[in-house]
Amino acid sequence: MPKINPIPASKLRKIFEKAGFKCVRIEGDHFVYTKQGITRPVVIPDWKEIPVFIIKNNMRTAGMTREKYFSLLKEV
Repeated sequence: MPKINPIPASKLRKIFEKAGFKCVRIEGDHFVYTKQGITRPVVIPDWKEIPVFIIKNNMRTAGMTREKYFSLLKEV
């Protein structure tokens, strides 16, 4: 399994959109995404590069596996 690396915010937003999340609001420079069945929102800051710990935290919140993340990353 490849290593998770920092990626641009626009790419991470596209990954979560492909996973079925919808942007419900923008607070400052943070995009807030929700999905039916997921209790907590996924928050993605609008930064040049998103650090690995934020990507992993959002994956955990969304219940997304590493395999799903990398398959969606290939599509974006």
